[in-house]
Amino acid sequence: MGRIYAIANQKGGVGKTTTAVNLGAYLAAAGRRVLLVDVDPQANATSCLGVDRQSLEHSTYEVLLDGVSAEQASLATKHEGLDLLPATANLAGAEVELVGLKAREYCLRKAMTPIQDQYDYVLLDCPPSLGLLTINALTAAQDGVLIPVQCEYLALEGLGHLLKTIYMVRDNLNEQLTIAGVVLTMYDARTNLSKQVVNEVRKYFPAYVFKTIIPRTIRLSEAPSYGETILSYAPTSVGAVAYYALAKELLDRSQQT
Repeated sequence: MGRIYAIANQKGGVGKTTTAVNLGAYLAAAGRRVLLVDVDPQANATSCLGVDRQSLEHSTYEVLLDGVSAEQASLATKHEGLDLLPATANLAGAEVELVGLKAREYCLRKAMTPIQDQYDYVLLDCPPSLGLLTINALTAAQDGVLIPVQCEYLALEGLGHLLKTIYMVRDNLNEQLTIAGVVLTMYDARTNLSKQVVNEVRKYFPAYVFKTIIPRTIRLSEAPSYGETILSYAPTSVGAVAYYALAKELLDRSQQT
């Protein structure tokens, strides 16, 4: 059975989608079968992989609410071994529509079960909120949550609410849920603030922070506008080297558990 991770932080702009897309690309490059599930109504992960949201017949919305299978809705990407379950703006209505469903927190988990053995890794890119879509992702994440934290002012703001939600889901919906790791993103080596945030986050999450730190770079910012991952857009850049190292570190951790 493939490992399922949610990539979550209710703060926007912390590198969730950048991490989901590039981590998925490098895991696939390492020979793993990977499914990236876009659970965000903004559908940024879908755009980052060069998929036209307007041309989609099926998306995460139809999988959650219309009985379409995840296998039917998934697409192959330009990266061999990396598939995408895309999102569209329709997903914004799912928060409201899910409320009236029985076992509404388990819709995504139920959808993932039939295809889980087809992949080595399933990455769930969550929206910047703690609503029902994120709850669904946390309930489906049998192998834990990856939490991107940007190396900027107020980096830890709101993390208490995220941790409270994680513990609530673990106690009531998914007893397997753990913190799989904390990814430090947007690091600027020129500033003392970034270094202070790194130390603070490592103090706050001593057992979980990945050694790899993702730098703030122009290449990482540019790649999505071309519908590319950093692996295909600038494979020798410092951002690419960092995500390669992060994927290797996650693979190493996976082998130890």
